[in-house]
Amino acid sequence: MKDSLFPKELLDSLGILDWGYTEEAVSVSFDHFQKWISKSWHGHLNYLSDQRKELRGDIRSVYPNFQSALVFLFSYQSTKKWMIENNRHEIAAYAFGFEGEDYHHNLKRRLKIIADHLGVSFNYSLDAQPVLERDLAYRAGLGWFGKNSMLINRKHGSYFIIGSLILDKKLPLQSNKFETDHCGTCMACVDACPTTAIDPISRTLIAEKCISTFTIETMKEIDPPLGFEKSRGEIFGCDICQDVCPWNKKSLLKVNALLKLNDQYVFLKNLFYEISKEKLVAIINSFSGRGWRKKLFGTPFDRPGKIGWLKNLIPTQNDSSKMHKDEQ
Repeated sequence: MKDSLFPKELLDSLGILDWGYTEEAVSVSFDHFQKWISKSWHGHLNYLSDQRKELRGDIRSVYPNFQSALVFLFSYQSTKKWMIENNRHEIAAYAFGFEGEDYHHNLKRRLKIIADHLGVSFNYSLDAQPVLERDLAYRAGLGWFGKNSMLINRKHGSYFIIGSLILDKKLPLQSNKFETDHCGTCMACVDACPTTAIDPISRTLIAEKCISTFTIETMKEIDPPLGFEKSRGEIFGCDICQDVCPWNKKSLLKVNALLKLNDQYVFLKNLFYEISKEKLVAIINSFSGRGWRKKLFGTPFDRPGKIGWLKNLIPTQNDSSKMHKDEQ
């Protein structure tokens, strides 16, 4: 039934690497999540510890009519490979991986295509809801939790975004078995993190040390985490722990490198890749806070805001070894 539910052509056209099914409503890692919160390792990400925290233990707390979920892994591997081949590490690949568009909007359209194909009523789950997305994918048999806390798929690595359809009925499908851990004694991600943000024992991140948290989620002017100066010049997100993962290196071998941007977002390549950081700072300063967000609206890049972007750029803008060629 699984092999016949979706034509391969449909999955390929939607960039789906793998998918799974689960009827299990209760999160298997919720206690682990609560312990992480109790240590305050979520830092200033208060949306994880507020009144919505308890909702993450059971998906029925969010979707009372839940009966099952179809969980999909949407690839950004081609973008990642392009970045590696072009020595571009300043921006996390997912940000360009969906044609420059905010993946929440992009993947909603793809998920609706899937739902229309099945003819089912549905709700979305795309990490904007209080749902433990990686846990849901784990319950659907799509991977295991790596030491860097990412969901890792044995065949496809971790360069993907998880998106799910929450259904009010069960389908004639079998859930996959839970994937076993395949990290073994490997410590590549832990050793590579310049800010020591990964705790390998609990397989979690310490948010205040994480470069992604600093460059995406921190919207005020603060000093970067210790070790930031040892990074590759990241200005939006960070892929270091994924880039060194053996499962990702293996998964990219058969992938074609491609950076594809929607016509509406082609300007992002020029803005973030083809001018110097000094010039980018000057451009940002020419906008009001609202104007800068408006320019980046519909993309992932509007999240840090003007102050957040200046905070990201100023620590490294004078590092000539990490600058892009300036267009005159």
